[in-house]
Amino acid sequence: MFEDLPRPTGRGAALADLKREDLDLYGVEELEERIAVLEAEAARSRAALDGKQAKKSAADALFSFKGS
Repeated sequence: MFEDLPRPTGRGAALADLKREDLDLYGVEELEERIAVLEAEAARSRAALDGKQAKKSAADALFSFKGS
């Protein structure tokens, strides 16, 4: 279905590949395992995002000058 679309390269290529994968080829147990792995990756991504947001907030607080 998506074979005729150009394949992305670099960042995001693996995610794009996941979206193109034919899930009909998987059995129930394989799909459950896939979901568990994806949920773990989502948690890892959320943790990285939280860390980056905390650093940005700290930098914003450090460099925000409030005029009197």
